[in-house]
Amino acid sequence: MRFWVGAYAPDNGAAEGIGILQAGEAEAPGAGGPLGMVGTAVAAPGSPSWIAAHPVHDLLYAALEFDGTVQAYRRTADTRLTRVGAPVPVGDAVCHIAVSPDASSLIASCWGDGRVVRVDLDAAGRPSNPVAAAEAADPHGSPSDEGAVSTGARVSGAVVPDLAAAARALRDAAGDEFSHLIPAYDDVPETDAESEEAMAGARVSRAHQAIFLPRGLVATTDMGLDLVRIWRHSSQGLSPVQDVVLPKGSGPRHGVWHPSGHLYVVTELSREVFVLAPDREGRWHVRSGEPLLGTLDTDTAAELCTSRDGSTLYAGVRGSDTVGVLSVRGAGEQLQLLALAETGTHWPRHHVVVDDTLLVAGQLAHEIVSLPLDARTGVPGRVRHRTASPSPTRLLPTR
Repeated sequence: MRFWVGAYAPDNGAAEGIGILQAGEAEAPGAGGPLGMVGTAVAAPGSPSWIAAHPVHDLLYAALEFDGTVQAYRRTADTRLTRVGAPVPVGDAVCHIAVSPDASSLIASCWGDGRVVRVDLDAAGRPSNPVAAAEAADPHGSPSDEGAVSTGARVSGAVVPDLAAAARALRDAAGDEFSHLIPAYDDVPETDAESEEAMAGARVSRAHQAIFLPRGLVATTDMGLDLVRIWRHSSQGLSPVQDVVLPKGSGPRHGVWHPSGHLYVVTELSREVFVLAPDREGRWHVRSGEPLLGTLDTDTAAELCTSRDGSTLYAGVRGSDTVGVLSVRGAGEQLQLLALAETGTHWPRHHVVVDDTLLVAGQLAHEIVSLPLDARTGVPGRVRHRTASPSPTRLLPTR
């Protein structure tokens, strides 16, 4: 089985562009066999940190994060991609793109300036006409407004990570003989809590993901303002429906839609998974929340994905480099943390489940690893295979 690999280019990483991963034997349907990088499908110096596929055409779209653009590519051979048209400008530090199920548009989320941008796709899948949606407003008021009320479940509280200081202190204490054993946390990417704005006490919008929901709705996460924003998607663009407010400082990052009718959202800063759902009138609410117990105050959560049957969620945690394993309970309205398992790699930026295997992109370890999943519990075991891969940030199955 093969995967496209999104990655950071030399402006913030080491990749040339979009890579190709071979997981398992060429003809095998699963991904549990040996891993190996086939090569670079196309050079993309602007850092294709997130990639998404067209649902019909053999096209790939890349969020070129440090160019602030979306670029389309056509597959011209098994291992080659070719640029299609000019890049479409969308916003500062675009970090995610989602293609609509009807292939009429894609939505780009921009971490740098908080923009949520709808981009038209023509019949051939070529992107054009970017239109920014309405800006987000901070529901929690100013940083000094301690009386702001949040909606929903418990929150463990976000602590501003200072991994660099911790790494330096540990290295000094360990001495020359053992300092090389301390992870290079002083090289980790900046989080929102470490940004200049946050250090100055400002709260700024940080759009991070768009998720297409049933009945023409779209959910987008705003890490900086602790919002899950619900939109109605149409040929005219994105119309605001409702903002669901999460606890202040939680930092909603990524989510997945579940067949039970619930939206699960992982928070980067407070390291929790929240359950959202609409009521009979269509108003969205936080139903419950489950903390990733055992994580460190300096950790930041990353990706969230489900098992094939939807019974289990996997939430990646960077810093302690673990993955939270959560069981879906009841009718989907409750989650239970089953385990916090080691990923065996550093800075698990993205992960996917393929049958009985968990593939993890270790961004700062410059590698991709595979872990077997227990057939009964779904908990990952020890690393079975690994392969070198420069600055991987996204794993997307090829067709």
